Amino acid sequence: KDKAQENLLANGVDLHRYVTHFQWDMAKYPIKQSLQNITEVIAKQISQIDTDLKSRAMTYNNTKGNLQNLERKAVGSLLTRTLADIVNKEDFVVDSEYLTTLLAFVPKSNYSNWQKTYESLADMVVPRSTKMIIEDMEGALFTVTLFKKTVDEFKIRARENKFIVREFSYSEEELHAEKEEMTRLSADKKQQYGPLLRWLKVNFSEAYIAWIHIKALR
Repeated sequence: KDKAQENLLANGVDLHRYVTHFQWDMAKYPIKQSLQNITEVIAKQISQIDTDLKSRAMTYNNTKGNLQNLERKAVGSLLTRTLADIVNKEDFVVDSEYLTTLLAFVPKSNYSNWQKTYESLADMVVPRSTKMIIEDMEGALFTVTLFKKTVDEFKIRARENKFIVREFSYSEEELHAEKEEMTRLSADKKQQYGPLLRWLKVNFSEAYIAWIHIKALR
């Protein structure tokens, strides 16, 4: 509350003092004009502030929202969270005509069952190809390498055993782009916040002063 009051000023003074010591601003609203002209000038000023506010707020909120979405993906379930900061190229078979590497989520209670059965869930699974990539409270992601033509069979059999294969294809370019997007949005948010806050302080004062002048006219 105190912090808000520090920023909610009109012409550099607190709002109560501005109202109780109100003086007509001759420079902004010359009294030689008609009341209708003064009213129109103030209304136009308020409308412009409102338009600018909507535009600036939308830009900042879009940046903030996009960043929050990426941040949520970075800390969520292993079934859905981003893998940009987790996987490494050496954990995957890439650029192979015949082989591919899958990522399977295995519940903690099924670790032993996974180790015993993954090689037999489909034909042409590479023996001893599994490796735990990351673990959380619920389970872990394991890699498994197999021939591409048996992927569909493996997914079906895995599901029957309560192993969930994530839809993921290793791409260094996509993972790098995801990291870059997080860095860019974070920087954009910081760059936009300061100017937006300063604009709000200045234009709150302008809008408040304008409305008090309208009250004085009435």
